[in-house]
Amino acid sequence: MRDGDSVPAALHEPNGNRQTAIAEPRSRDRTRQGVAMTNFAGPLRPNRKRAIIVACILIVIGTVAYFHFKSATNAKTNSGVPPVMINTAAASSGDIGVYVQALGTVTPLNTVSLTARVAGQIAKVEYQEGQHVHVGDPLVEIDPDPFQAAVTQAEGQLARDQAQLELAKINLARDTDLLKKGVISKQEFDTQVATYHQAEGAVKLDQGNLDMARVNLAYCHITSPIDGLVGLRLVDPGNIVQANGTSPLVMITQLQPITVEFNVAEDAVPQIVQAVHSGKILTVDAYDRANTKKLATGTLEAFNSQIDPTTGTLRLRATFKNDDDALFPNQFVNAQLLVDTHKGVTLLPNNAIQRNDNGTFVYLVQPNQTVALKTITVGTNDGNTSEVQDLQPGAVVAADSFNRLSDGAKIAIRPTASETKPASPNK
Repeated sequence: MRDGDSVPAALHEPNGNRQTAIAEPRSRDRTRQGVAMTNFAGPLRPNRKRAIIVACILIVIGTVAYFHFKSATNAKTNSGVPPVMINTAAASSGDIGVYVQALGTVTPLNTVSLTARVAGQIAKVEYQEGQHVHVGDPLVEIDPDPFQAAVTQAEGQLARDQAQLELAKINLARDTDLLKKGVISKQEFDTQVATYHQAEGAVKLDQGNLDMARVNLAYCHITSPIDGLVGLRLVDPGNIVQANGTSPLVMITQLQPITVEFNVAEDAVPQIVQAVHSGKILTVDAYDRANTKKLATGTLEAFNSQIDPTTGTLRLRATFKNDDDALFPNQFVNAQLLVDTHKGVTLLPNNAIQRNDNGTFVYLVQPNQTVALKTITVGTNDGNTSEVQDLQPGAVVAADSFNRLSDGAKIAIRPTASETKPASPNK
């Protein structure tokens, strides 16, 4: 066995029994083994540090590259957004009216319900439904024969009593001479005087009966008392009507001129009253229910003497000529009363004015083909135009595409029809 080798793990005794022994290496062997382990672990530490450093460098390079790529992509995306095509509107300088608006009802000046003043049978209906009639035009005729007979009877009674009156007058003249000669007594003379006065009374009564019969005969011919429009037919020939019945024979409504009655809030009353007292003739425009189409223009005629305490409004009435029958009785209209006019103010179309929680604003077109959000103050509104402040006349603003606009957005002005129309070739 060589020096330095380990002792065998097992020794056999002569008697055949196995004996186990544990041998330890020598100290020189332990020292050599420790040196060998130190030499094996030494090269691993620099490699691990180098790997960590390389990984950190790669992470930094990747992060820088990611943010650089993202910035370049955003810049490319932003630069590729096309401008927003818009139409524009320009602010101008002019005059605008101050209006008081209210809901009104068309009310005719005269409405007539004609009823029979005598009883009888309808002989004729002389009007057409929806016909324009004038004063004196025949409408309905009641059978006049019974009333003509009554006139003839009254005339005969009058003639008879007139003859008796003449006889009484002659007798009175004769008795007057006889009384002077003493031929008759005073009593006989007084009786003749009474007879004469009785004949006079009978004649007056007959004359009254005749006049009444003639009036009843005239009532058989019903004519129009006003100029107006006849409604639908309510009776037919052959119908029996009663005197002063509740059912009308015909309805006539005056259309020219016609009025519109409307209520205004009590806050506007002082301004209206002041304008009326200063001698101004206030103009009233009547629009349809949609408040888009003007129907007629009239003037303020009168207003009520007190404000309605239940509604806090004052009732006004305006008169319209209504030559074209644009206004019809009981029609609902939007009344606009002009009470004042602002002169030399900045005007802007309403479709260019936008609103948000902070108020009203416009998108002002800039020279660099962008828009800037401009806050404005809106005053009087007149149909499609409003009075604005904080904006100079001539300023150009966006008129559409507001859902795509923002402060600083790039825009392109849409060409007008005249600009896009191709030029005709020269001949």
